[in-house]
Amino acid sequence: MTELLPYISPIVAVITLVLGIWWRLENKMEKDRETAAKRAEEQEKELAATKLHIAETYITKAGLRETTDQIMSAIGGVKAAVENMTLRVDRIVENQSKAQRTTRAS
Repeated sequence: MTELLPYISPIVAVITLVLGIWWRLENKMEKDRETAAKRAEEQEKELAATKLHIAETYITKAGLRETTDQIMSAIGGVKAAVENMTLRVDRIVENQSKAQRTTRAS
């Protein structure tokens, strides 16, 4: 046993050194994990805010198509109303000219 005593001290020193290095690396990695988790959380919040901004600001293709269809149908209604007004004005003018012709003819 006394023969092993000179070898035990360096072995214990090496084991202590390895465990110390291991412990420091483990602490460093834990801090890095915490930092990465915080950054990931911040990025998630930023992404959520960006998605909300896009959803509030921009329109989808389907929404644009629906809006365009509504506008075109409204324009069609205005066009039909203008055509009806033109026909009415034409009838009024025709009736006035017929009334003037019959008055002159009598």
